[in-house]
Amino acid sequence: MSLQFLPAGTSDALTLTGISKRSFETDVSVGGPSKGGPPGYMSVPFHTKMARMKHLYKLTDNGLVVGGAILSLKDDVLNIERIFVAPEYFRKGYGLFMMKQIEELFSNVKKFLLDTPDWNVRTNSLYKKLGYKELRRGKGLVYYVKSENE
Repeated sequence: MSLQFLPAGTSDALTLTGISKRSFETDVSVGGPSKGGPPGYMSVPFHTKMARMKHLYKLTDNGLVVGGAILSLKDDVLNIERIFVAPEYFRKGYGLFMMKQIEELFSNVKKFLLDTPDWNVRTNSLYKKLGYKELRRGKGLVYYVKSENE
């Protein structure tokens, strides 16, 4: 395993869209009410736009794209909009690696924010394991925060 977390370009949008679609559509196995995902999860134009805006990142294993993330930085707060890993790489440490890389890459921020559906046992477990604290709940989501001193 030779993992790298890198900024993605527009040429990565098609591959990352496919991985995003497959990843989010497995959520029915961890409590999701139906197949689906966040806005734009299966849209090539959306992922292309995120790449152009420098918000799209990719996770590679020996050069093969296996996951991605959409991140937005405002001042000293990083919003982890979403992370996704190809289903065949679930529960093998790829999501954990990606989150640690995000925290390393943006080590200068004061706060990391993210949210995840309250029914998703897989992601809620991951974020708690990484030291994220529940900020609040609402509209079927759990909002998490991790500050620089944690």
